[in-house]
Amino acid sequence: MRDAHKPGQLAQLVGKFEDRSAVIGVIGLGYVGLPLSLRYSAVGFRVLGIDIDAGKVERLNAGSSYIEHIAHQKIATARERGFEATCDFSRVAAADALIICVPTPLNVYREPDLSFVLGTVEALLPHVRPGQVVSLESTTYPGTTEEELRPRLESRGLAIGEDVFLVFSPEREDPGNPDFETRTIPKVCGGSTEACLQAGLALYGPAIDRVVPVSSTRAAELTKLLENIHRAVNIGLVNEMKIIADKMDIDIHEVIRAAATKPFGFTPYYPGPGLGGHCIPIDPFYLTWKARQYGVHTRFIELAGEINRDMPQWVIGKVTDALNDRGRSLKGSRILVLGIAYKKDVEDMRESPSVELMERLRAKGALVDYSDPHVPHFPRMREHRFELSSVALTPEAIASYDVLLVATSHSAFDYELVRQHAQLVIDTRGVYRERLPNVVKA
Repeated sequence: MRDAHKPGQLAQLVGKFEDRSAVIGVIGLGYVGLPLSLRYSAVGFRVLGIDIDAGKVERLNAGSSYIEHIAHQKIATARERGFEATCDFSRVAAADALIICVPTPLNVYREPDLSFVLGTVEALLPHVRPGQVVSLESTTYPGTTEEELRPRLESRGLAIGEDVFLVFSPEREDPGNPDFETRTIPKVCGGSTEACLQAGLALYGPAIDRVVPVSSTRAAELTKLLENIHRAVNIGLVNEMKIIADKMDIDIHEVIRAAATKPFGFTPYYPGPGLGGHCIPIDPFYLTWKARQYGVHTRFIELAGEINRDMPQWVIGKVTDALNDRGRSLKGSRILVLGIAYKKDVEDMRESPSVELMERLRAKGALVDYSDPHVPHFPRMREHRFELSSVALTPEAIASYDVLLVATSHSAFDYELVRQHAQLVIDTRGVYRERLPNVVKA
């Protein structure tokens, strides 16, 4: 395969990105890969999307979206521009860029699980050719690109930085946030070699307003972890402050609102029933695992993780105490959980603390239902199973439950209606500012 190498490989590849004749291959068409595919299509590239989920592929090729905040019309328009989805990995030979956007979860021991990344790379390897750039966007520990991807590519006889160009460019998506989109979120990029970095900058430059180069793939990998650990640690702090404030009979949300008026030196973070999403609850463990290889114990990060992981149990305690104060037992109580997506106004349920609350409540004998306008039916999940559909919030339905537990503060909920008809509300999101006789803040 080395005979296929051409001295001008980098120049040819950069030229294809500049004149937009390159074919962009995106592997993994979820919350990261699909918006990225649509962005490249919108700026004139032919895009080939690859996913192992045949159902997703069929819907996309029919011009239909399966992500709530992405309109069907955007998929249909991309199809008209040549976007195509497939389950056939052999098609990647026709692509000039291979962008990997697959999950990086934790295993049962809360250690990094790279099976999706490595399985994807193994599936790509027989079809990788000289003149391609391979970019990993999946969040991972520093060293993954060099220690796992590079040797596999080199095993095919490909010279990194000469035949194939390898980069790490971490995804930065915030589903449902109307203030940012793929184009406007700056993109960090690190390369295995200087030539690899140049290929990465050429790849992302036409689609992203600002591309931020860093010195290595390891620096780019750690950048992503720092961003999310920063958030996890600050949420841990404010969750601990919530417990302290609760003991002192102070509303932590009032305190945060007041502190946020300071125009410098303070950034507001908000407490909740736990951490959710595909990054914040997971990413710290990628770094703590890798840090142990260097003899470093990440005490501060792990402490924040402990606090955040304890939040669902703390909420359960507040529910139990509130019922006890009213002469009722948690066992046998009918509880309606408001919001099961991991964040406000989206349907994304990855690592949702609401689901853990439902599991714990059910395990203690409560009769659990949910209401979520973004999730009409409880989806199939790897670790959780509920045969439930969303309950409509009518006055009669609200009054029929012993507890309404506000777990995700969707804008679509009528909180005044809830307040008027609920016997007891447990508010984990601070949606009620005033003190009310039937509302307990948690």
